[in-house]
Order: sequence, then structure tokens, then C-alpha cells
Amino acid sequence: MAIRRFFKQLTLSKNTKYILSLDGGGVRAIAAIVFLKQLELASGKKIFDTFDFFVGTSAGGINALQIAGLGASCFELEKFWSKENLSKTMTKSFWDNASFLQTKPKYDGKGKRELLLKYFKDQSLGEVKKPVAVLAYDVEKRKPRLLSSYGSPTIKIVSAASATSAAPIYYSTQQIDDGSWLIDGGIVANNPSLLAYSEAKKIFPDCQIKVLSIGTGINRRKINGPNSSKWGALSWLRHDILGIMIESSMFDEIARDLMGVNYLRVNSPTGLVNRRMDDTSDINIERINLMGMSWWSQFGEDTTKFLNV
Repeated sequence: MAIRRFFKQLTLSKNTKYILSLDGGGVRAIAAIVFLKQLELASGKKIFDTFDFFVGTSAGGINALQIAGLGASCFELEKFWSKENLSKTMTKSFWDNASFLQTKPKYDGKGKRELLLKYFKDQSLGEVKKPVAVLAYDVEKRKPRLLSSYGSPTIKIVSAASATSAAPIYYSTQQIDDGSWLIDGGIVANNPSLLAYSEAKKIFPDCQIKVLSIGTGINRRKINGPNSSKWGALSWLRHDILGIMIESSMFDEIARDLMGVNYLRVNSPTGLVNRRMDDTSDINIERINLMGMSWWSQFGEDTTKFLNV
């Protein structure tokens, strides 16, 4: 009986597929890279080689596309999120006076698109090295839109990256190659782990699916209930209504119930990290890096066991 159980477990381990799910969160996505870099150092393997399928939303989607499409290591991802590149993605703000009455997106997006073109060039989703999917939202059809290497292979990676990270207020709606108009998928599921599991079951139908899901920090700052009862649109904008919408823990709770031990979530309260997604100040970037390192201290051992590395 013991021998039979051993061979059953061995067969199961060979048929296990590992999925990496990456949340959106603007510059806070750097924390996930810091965590994954420690995993690369501990395992001696690139993240690209550890996982079989990559799924992301917004900034997490851009990271997923770089890993699957370019085979990027976490050291290379760090370079992508350099101070210089961050400045490039946030140029020509229309909010020079920080007014909430502005009628245009905060950034014009030209610098971001130039940066994405520099990295991805003319590559299509169908040309990636491993399966990848990113989440966006079709504003005309009023439904989520999954852009993937297997479902929409002719879509350019630059289009997919621009669409999944087109956060309302910050960037404009993006028209992709097939004519669709899309915005950031974070308004649907900033934590795409359930989507990752569902898609992986289709791609790898006879395999055990294990999902490592990495967040970008949760804002636990208390909102004053009585005060909020008097707020209108502008006041809710001032108090980060977009952040409130995308930081729901519901998807995490459902994923735990559905996948059980085959799901591992890495995340924490943001603490001193600025809740806003575009704070690129030195002190905030330092705090984001420290958050990523604290995740490794807290979840590193569980993660290596989970991934069997």
C-alpha cells in the first residue's frame, strides 16, 4: 500500500501545473517583484522556469507579460520599474493644480506606450514563450475581456499591456488592435487568481492546479462612517474610491474555499506605503521594497514548500 501511494503521489507531482497570479496596484506591484526575486535566489531558478502559466491585472498584467513574453527575470523586471521608467510613464499630467474638477485623465499615456514599445516591440500574444493572460474591461460591451496568448494570439502585447493597465482617472480608455475599447481589469478583479484557476483548468484539464497569488498591499486605513454619509463624487474621489473598489478580499476568500491547499496568497496591509498607485517618491518606493521583503520573511518558507523548489 505504501509503495502504491508513493507512485500515485509521484505521478500527481509530475502532472502538477504551477500558476502565478499577479494583482494590480500601480507602483505597489514592485513589492511582488521584490518577493519573487527572493524566490529566484532561494530556488536558483528564474520565475519563468518555475511556473507554467502567468495571469495578471494592470501592473501585475504587465509583469506577467514580461515574464511569459520575454522570459524576464526579476532582476530585469526591477529595471523595467526603475525611477527613470516610472517617470516616463507618468509624464505630461493634466492635473498640474491637483484639481479634482479636471475632465481629462491624469496622464496622457504617451510615455507609457513608448516604454512598452521599447520592451515588447511588435510582438503578438501568440508569440510568447509560455501561456499568459491579462484582464481588461470592454467599456462598449460592458463586460470583462481576457486577452491571452491562446484566445487572442493576434493582439499585440503592447495593446494588451496598455489596456490592462488603463486605470480610470489615471489613463485614458485604450483601443486595441481589433477595435475594442478597454480599461483596467482591476475594476472587475484586481486579484485574478480565480480567473487564473479557471483558465488553467481549461489549458491543463488533466493536471493538478496550484496557484500562487501575490497582491500589492491592502489599504486598511479607517474611513469615518458618519463623515462618508455626506460625501458626493468629489469627496469619494479624494478618499480613493478606486482603491476601495479594487481592494476587495472577496476573491481571495472564494479562492481559498475553492482551491484549499492548492492556493497560496501573499499579501499584507500597506502600512506606511502610500495607498495611491502613482506615488514614485524615493521614500514610498523604499517602503514598497520593504513590504516585499517583509512578505518574503512571512511567506517565503511556505512558498518554497508550496512550489516544491
